[in-house]
Amino acid sequence: MPPAKKKNSTTQKNLKLKNQNSIAAGRPIPVPGSGLQVTQLGHVKDLSDAFRLCLGNPKAFKQIYNISGERLVTFDGIARACAEAAGAPEPELVHFDAKDYDFGKKKAFPMRDQHFFTSVTKAREELGWEPKFGLVDGLRDSYAKDFGRGQFRKAADFETDDLVLAKVKALVKA
Repeated sequence: MPPAKKKNSTTQKNLKLKNQNSIAAGRPIPVPGSGLQVTQLGHVKDLSDAFRLCLGNPKAFKQIYNISGERLVTFDGIARACAEAAGAPEPELVHFDAKDYDFGKKKAFPMRDQHFFTSVTKAREELGWEPKFGLVDGLRDSYAKDFGRGQFRKAADFETDDLVLAKVKALVKA
């Protein structure tokens, strides 16, 4: 395997799928905390380009590269960008504190409730790599190829969302 480092693509895919399922069902999207946690997403095609540039490249030997999109985005921003990519209206976002819930072994949100971002400068300078996909373009491509074609692997599971939404609705009524 080439000496490149990738962010957890399963986590990114789960986040996109969670948002896409909620958007397709017209449901609010629960987001932990303030929703202002900063992260970044990357596209698998950009990752594969970086892998190819590592192969046989002496500069890449024993090196670690961060490969992702260059645009930072908040958790709220990801949900909005997923809706834009799907051609859907802006979703209703419901913020929650995960400490107020018992989700058992399930995760209510696929990403850690913290900032996480990296620099792609080293990959640009040493490999000549450039990301080809912006945030919305990458999400649009993923939506069309995965979710839009019905090729997602699991049925939507809104169990944790329903726990959050029920408690938030109860607080609003009180």
